[in-house]
Amino acid sequence: MRTVDDAERKRQIVRAVVAAAVGTSIEWYDFFLYGVAAALVFPQKFFPGSDPYTGSLLSFSTYFVGFAARPVGAAIFGHIGDRVGRKSSLIATLLLMGISTACIGLVPGYDRIGIWGGVLLTIFRALQGIGVGGEWGGSVLLTAEWGEGRRRGFLTSWTQFAAPAGMVLANGALAAMTAISGDAFLDWGWRIPFLLSFVLVGIGFYIRTGILETPVFARIQSEGRVERTPVGQVLRHNWREVILTALLRTGQQTPFYIFTTYVLTYGTQVLGFSRGLLLNFVMLQALVSMCDIPLFGHLSDSVGRRRMTAVGCFMMIIFPFLYFSLLDTRRVWLAFLAIMLALPIQDLQYAPQAALIAESFPGRLRYSGASLGYQLASITAGGPAPIVALWLFQRYHTSTAVAAYMSASAIVSLIALRLLPDRSSTELDAD
Repeated sequence: MRTVDDAERKRQIVRAVVAAAVGTSIEWYDFFLYGVAAALVFPQKFFPGSDPYTGSLLSFSTYFVGFAARPVGAAIFGHIGDRVGRKSSLIATLLLMGISTACIGLVPGYDRIGIWGGVLLTIFRALQGIGVGGEWGGSVLLTAEWGEGRRRGFLTSWTQFAAPAGMVLANGALAAMTAISGDAFLDWGWRIPFLLSFVLVGIGFYIRTGILETPVFARIQSEGRVERTPVGQVLRHNWREVILTALLRTGQQTPFYIFTTYVLTYGTQVLGFSRGLLLNFVMLQALVSMCDIPLFGHLSDSVGRRRMTAVGCFMMIIFPFLYFSLLDTRRVWLAFLAIMLALPIQDLQYAPQAALIAESFPGRLRYSGASLGYQLASITAGGPAPIVALWLFQRYHTSTAVAAYMSASAIVSLIALRLLPDRSSTELDAD
């Protein structure tokens, strides 16, 4: 096992944070880019024979494939990360995500290859989901296992920072392309942000090849404690932690996709706000989130991750009712206030979440366990949230039903937090 002195360790911590923040931002850029294009471009480009509703439904069905594939990616790259190493797995996820995203920008439209365009979209979207499913766990472990225990919340929060950063990049890139006049945006302009992924992957690859393997995994490897079947072992011995960490995320995942996705539909179709106005508001709230996540991560090292998460859950039980009350006034400045408050309140759970989940698993199974727990919530809570919210409003004709759904999700997280063992004081290389 290679030993490093204090100066080298500090350099590696900085490199790990940069590699996590930049690399994961690129992967979230790729993932969110598809979501925006699924709403603005794909119904016309790949499903033009359908009526607008059916075309959008088909387009968003391919979008959901990415969520369904994320647990698969967690299992595949969790195995690689616990068997071969965190660094190798992270480089592989970056390449898979970036290349599949760029390939989406090369898929011919319906007018060229008919339904095969939609088929190729689905395949590349599945590959995107597999890539992002393996990314989060490796990025968190890179910072957590290089960093110091007393700064673990702050260091791992930079992986969480990447989600709003990727959202800003994706929305900004497509917004810039919509400035192209005439039919040029639908003909070729939308492809440029996808093809840009080739360049971004090159940057991320350069950064990630410059880091060393984490000392925790290097020690596990040198001591011969690498598991042959880490995914099987974690499901056999740590299944409770996998389920509890997934439930822990419910109160954050459900509100996140309502705050960033469902609000666009509700705000335009029900409240009559312009889509451009709401997109700008969502972009601004993502910028606020980029600032508050590292701050909350730092605070979690002082006040405690579990305490901060509990405060976030309690606030999320109450806030959704205020959120929709402000939106339903149909006043722009009150809607702006509601949207600007939304992600910071959600981030009280999200910022310390990475460290909390990483601490819940032993080192030799950590990549698999943390990834599976995290990504399971994406398919059970995050992905379905806008669809469930839409159904609730259509069924009960009131936003209170949606607010109650969000509030219930936070209660689930509180219960999971209470049942999840507290291992915040445990060294990450302890088994």
